[in-house]
Amino acid sequence: MLREKWNTGWKISKSGDSPMMAAVSGMQGEEESLILPHDAMIHEKRTKETKNQHQTGFYPGGCYTYTKTFDVPGEWKEKTVRIEFEGVYTNARVFINGDYAGGHPYGYTEFSICADDFLNYGSMNMVQVIANNSAEENSRWYSGSGIYRNVNILVGNQIHIEENGVRISTPEIEEDLAVAEVEVDIQNQGTEKKRVELQLRITDKNNNVVGQERVPVTMFAGSKEHTRSRIQIESPLLWSCETPDLYECHAVVMDGDTVVDETKETFGIRTLSLTAKKGLRINGKEVKLRGSCIHHDNGVIGACTLEKAEQRRIRQLKEAGFNCIRSSHHPASRALLDACDREGILVLDELFDCWTRSKNNNDYAQYFTEYWEKDAEHLVAKDYNHPSVIMYISGNEIQEAGTAKGAQLNRIVTEKFHSLDAARYVTVAINGLLACMDRMGDIMCDITGMTMEQMMAMQAQAEAPSSDAGSDAANGSTDLMKGPMADAFAANHILTETLEEFSSVTDLVGYNYLTSRHEMEHELYPNRVILGTETLPSDIVRLWKIVKENPHVIGDMTWTGYDYLGEAGSGVFYYDGRQGFMPNWPISVAYMGDIDIIGYRRPMSYFREIVFGLRKEPFIAVERLNHYGEKPIQSAWIWKDEIASWTWDGYEGKPAVVNVYSDAAEVELFLNGKSLGRRPAGEENDYMASFETVYEAGKLEAVNYRKGTEAEKNCLISAASEVELCVEADNRVLKADGADLAYLTVSLKDAQGNLNLQAVKEVTVTVEGAGTLQGFGSADPATENYYDNTTWETYDGYLLAVVRAGMQAGEIRVSFEAPGCEKKEVVLEVQ
Repeated sequence: MLREKWNTGWKISKSGDSPMMAAVSGMQGEEESLILPHDAMIHEKRTKETKNQHQTGFYPGGCYTYTKTFDVPGEWKEKTVRIEFEGVYTNARVFINGDYAGGHPYGYTEFSICADDFLNYGSMNMVQVIANNSAEENSRWYSGSGIYRNVNILVGNQIHIEENGVRISTPEIEEDLAVAEVEVDIQNQGTEKKRVELQLRITDKNNNVVGQERVPVTMFAGSKEHTRSRIQIESPLLWSCETPDLYECHAVVMDGDTVVDETKETFGIRTLSLTAKKGLRINGKEVKLRGSCIHHDNGVIGACTLEKAEQRRIRQLKEAGFNCIRSSHHPASRALLDACDREGILVLDELFDCWTRSKNNNDYAQYFTEYWEKDAEHLVAKDYNHPSVIMYISGNEIQEAGTAKGAQLNRIVTEKFHSLDAARYVTVAINGLLACMDRMGDIMCDITGMTMEQMMAMQAQAEAPSSDAGSDAANGSTDLMKGPMADAFAANHILTETLEEFSSVTDLVGYNYLTSRHEMEHELYPNRVILGTETLPSDIVRLWKIVKENPHVIGDMTWTGYDYLGEAGSGVFYYDGRQGFMPNWPISVAYMGDIDIIGYRRPMSYFREIVFGLRKEPFIAVERLNHYGEKPIQSAWIWKDEIASWTWDGYEGKPAVVNVYSDAAEVELFLNGKSLGRRPAGEENDYMASFETVYEAGKLEAVNYRKGTEAEKNCLISAASEVELCVEADNRVLKADGADLAYLTVSLKDAQGNLNLQAVKEVTVTVEGAGTLQGFGSADPATENYYDNTTWETYDGYLLAVVRAGMQAGEIRVSFEAPGCEKKEVVLEVQ
C-alpha cells in the first residue's frame, strides 16, 4: 500500500482532567485548526513551578485531543484502511467514530491502526487521538507533546502489500554486479483464492530501469504470502558518505491488466564489515565515525518533525565535519533517516533510554517489560531499507549493566534485533558510573588507597557549607567525568569485572565517558570492537588520537553536535555561583552543541573540524572580554566561553585572550599589521596557540606556517557600531504542501558588510500571505521569551525565523523591523 500523508484538516483542543470523557463526550476545550506535524509543548506557558523543571526546559506537559473529520467513500467497503502514526508523544489512544481503535504508549516508535471495523462507509467519519503527556517527569530532555510527526493513511484492496511489507537487502556486491534481494509480504483479506503477479522494478537516481522481476503468486483466501526475489543490478552505484547514491524499488501487484496494489521503497547498495583488526569498513574501505549525538527537537520549532527541518540539520552537521549521528536516546524519525540517506550520514538508531530501572518518576521503564519487543519490531521495520542505518543501540546507560540478570536481558534484546535484521550491528551504550553504583565505595577505595571510613570523612567535609572542598564539589561530579580520577575509574579492575558479562553480549561495545578503557580493551579482549558512544567535546584531541591509532576503536560520538531544548543550562558558563544540571530558571536550552539551536557554528565546531583533519585554515576564537579573569563554574562537557568576534566596543585597552586553532606547525597572530608573536600549534600542541593582548579595534589576522613557509590565513574585522539588518533565506521557492519551510537568518552588519555580534537589536517579524510563522527566536539559553512570539532581541548577533508554507499557491511576504534600521522584506514563492 502506498503511504499518503494525512496531515491536513486536524483540530486540537487541550483536554481537562478527564481526557477520556472529554474525547467521548466532545467536552474538549477551545479547538484550533492546524496541519500536522504539530508540537503542543512548544506553545505551552513555561513556568519554574513545573515538575519537569530544567529537564524539559521548564515546559510543562499536557493532555491534547486531535480530531479529524473525513469522508469515507462507499467503495472503501471492499478495501482495507490503515492509519499510521509516525510519532505521538505520548500514551496515544485512538478513537474512530467514538470507539477505541488502538493505542501506543511509547512516544518515539510509529504504530498503525486498522480502521476497517470502525468506519461508516459512504458518510463522514471522525478520528480522535488523545496524546496524554500530563504525567510530568517522564523525560530527561525536551520531549514535545502531541502528534509531532507525520500521520499517513494507507488504503489497499483486499489483496495488498502489507504496511512495511517490502524489505530490501544487498547480500552480494561486486564491482560490476550486485544482487538486490527483495522480500514482499502480500495479504489476502478476501474470501476467494486469486492468482496475481508481483512485478518488481528497480530504478536508479536518473529513473533508469536497472533491474526487474515478475513473480506469480496464488493468494489463498485469508492468507499471507511471503515472496523473495533476487534481482541483478549491473555496474552498481554504491552508497557511502561520499557518494550517497540511492535506488528505488517499485512493487506492483497485478490481476491481469489491473493494478491491485503498489508501493515504493528507496534503498542503497553497500556492504558492512566489522573486526577488531580492520575496524568498520563500508564497501571495503575503513570508515572512522566522526559522530554526534543528537536529540530530536528542531530548536525554535520544538519537536515538530518536518522534512525540511531534518534535512537542514543533517546538512549542517555534515558541513561541520560529522559523518555519523546517534539518535539519543530514542528512535529517529523517517524524515531524519531520509535526510541521512540523501546527505550521506551514517545512523546509529537507538531504542530506549532505560530498560526496567527508571531514571525519572514516570519514564518508559514502567512499560518496558510489556512493550519492548513490539517497539524493537517497529524500529527495525522503519529502518530496514535505509542504507544510512548501520547499527542499532538497544539502550542508553542501562543501570542493569552491572548485574547477571542485566546481562541476560542484554542477550535477549540483542538476539531480538538479530532475528529481525541480521545485516546490521547491535550495541548498547554503557555508563560505568550508573552500572557500578553498588560497588562505587570499593572502587574509590581501590583508586585512592583510602579506607571506607576515610572516604566517608572526606565526603562529609566536602558537603559542609563552610568547607573549601565544597567549592570543588560545586563543579559537579567532574572528577569522575574528566581528568586523572575519571581515567583511573574507567581503567579500574573492579569496573572491568562488573561490566565483563554485560559487555560481552553485543557485536561491539559502546562506552559513555570511559575513554581510558578504549585502548586497554584490546589487551583484555583482542576480538572486541569499541565505540565511544558518548564522549566529552572538550576531550576531542585525545579521543581522536585514540581513534586514529587503534583499528579496534571505530569512532567517537560527541555530546553533542547540535544544541537542543531541555537538560537546560547543562552547558552554560555560570559566573554567579550557579551550577549546571540544576533548575536554573529561566534557562531552557542545554547550550552545549557545536552548533547552536538556530544553526550558528560555535568555535568548538571549527576546532573539531581541524582535529578531524578536514580544515586547513586557522580559526580565531576570542574569549569573552566581559568575563576576562573570571573563573566560571562549568560542567565537564564545556569547552571555552569564546566567540568568533573582534568587536568589543567599550573594552578598548582591556585585556583579551585569543585562541588560534590550527593543524599547522606554527601560527602567527597580527593585530592591525603588528605581530603578536609566532607560536607552535598542530597536534603536538593540541591544535591550539593562545595569545594574550589588549583590545584594539581593527583587523585580527592568524597565519599558518608549514615547514617554515607562510600558508593559510584567517581574520576577524571589527564592525562599526551602526548596523543594519541583514536577512538571508535558505529557500525562496516552497511547495504548497503545508509542510515546506524557509529558514531566514537575521544578522547585524555594518556598512562594509562586517558582522557585529556585539550589537543588540529588538527585531519584529511579520508574515503575510500563503504561509505562517512556524518559529522565531535566538540561541539565548536564558531568555523568558517564546518561540511563537514575533519580537525577539538578537543574541550574539543573530536571530532565526522559520516560515511554513500553507496549502495554497501564492506569495509569502516576510518583513523584519528594528529600531534605527531600515525595514527588510523577503518574498517567498509558494507553488
